[in-house]
Amino acid sequence: MALRIGAYVVEIRTGRVARVMGHDGPYVQVRPLGGGRAWDVTPEGLREATSAERLSAATAHANARSRGEVP
Repeated sequence: MALRIGAYVVEIRTGRVARVMGHDGPYVQVRPLGGGRAWDVTPEGLREATSAERLSAATAHANARSRGEVP
């Protein structure tokens, strides 16, 4: 699967929604919505996020931010 930089994806194992930041060898580098520490995942461990998944993750981040849980 060739994922473009900036694409929204879901890590299948954990269900985390993230954005593709780059490619390094056999891995795809992803970062959670709203920023944070990036991690590497094999392309087979990812799938494209649905619109509903993107919206849900963005809403969860905005709510956490309004509660002061994230910078």
